[in-house]
Amino acid sequence: MTEIDSPHIGTPRILVLRVQPGTPPFRIVEIDGQVVGAARAVTDVLEAAAAFGITVHDLDDPDVVRWVGGDKFTWTVR
Repeated sequence: MTEIDSPHIGTPRILVLRVQPGTPPFRIVEIDGQVVGAARAVTDVLEAAAAFGITVHDLDDPDVVRWVGGDKFTWTVR
């Protein structure tokens, strides 16, 4: 099997985990495999990325951000 034949699964630099209960609810943010903080809104994710020198042009790009347990609009416990 060559590289062309193999499926490519990229590892995004930013990982946003599922919503955790709290007042208000939050999501843990990891950058480059390290927990960098909690996000309570999408702007918190963008601020964390900027602090690490990452410019996010598209929050829906799975090569940049992986959303676990929801998407960029999911900020409450289901």
